[in-house]
Amino acid sequence: MTKEEKAVVIDNLAEQLRAYPHFYITDIEALNAEQTAALRRKCFEKEIKLVVVKNTLFTKALEKVEEADADLVKTLEGSTSVMFTQVAKAPAVLIKEFRKGSDKPVLKAAFAEGGVYVGDDKIDALCNIKSREELIADIVALLQSPAKNVISALQASAGQKIAGLVKTLESRNN
Repeated sequence: MTKEEKAVVIDNLAEQLRAYPHFYITDIEALNAEQTAALRRKCFEKEIKLVVVKNTLFTKALEKVEEADADLVKTLEGSTSVMFTQVAKAPAVLIKEFRKGSDKPVLKAAFAEGGVYVGDDKIDALCNIKSREELIADIVALLQSPAKNVISALQASAGQKIAGLVKTLESRNN
């Protein structure tokens, strides 16, 4: 591969790193052609882009976009494929599901929701990660809960008593 070809590959990988906020570094080396095709199909269905990369070129792409975390770079040994995604936990769920029939892919590392996860033992943690939107929805639901309780109490039969008490107290002030 010439220097120009390497530069094009590095630029393409850097573009992918900028386009997708989350990526998983995996090892799919021992998969046969049928299993690899099935994995690629599942990735396509879940809108995950699967790319086999050369470790040195991917390291240079990480450096180019200033994502070259030392822990991520250490994992770039042997056969490496990268899963790019918009949804942080989608590849983890896919990997866990795919492993029911195979022992691969193996998670080397992941960059999800601004954090670095190193090692295959982090799959469960990544499966349970919540997106920013899910966290905001949880907070809104928690904030709405007390207000809903007060409104339902006021609308219930006990609420009529409370409303009566409030009217009585208002009439005493006037």
